Amino acid sequence: MSIAYALAVYFMMWWIVLFAILPFGVRTQAEEGEVVPGTVESAPAKFRMWRTAFWTTVVTSVLFGAFVWLRQSGITLDDIPLPGPR
Repeated sequence: MSIAYALAVYFMMWWIVLFAILPFGVRTQAEEGEVVPGTVESAPAKFRMWRTAFWTTVVTSVLFGAFVWLRQSGITLDDIPLPGPR
């Protein structure tokens, strides 16, 4: 696997995981009871960008490590027993 390929895969995985992690731990302004004028009630009360980026990087690194291991192991879809046609 080339460095460029690995970086591209990691970058794509990071963005996908980011959108999966974004809703965790978010409290809306309505839940906090302090809605800022000019914003919707469902807007986050406090957006913790660095915490979200940290956890996205941790989860992506684990998934990317599993991806690299799976790719290096030589396991293919042909090795997985899938149910045949009925």
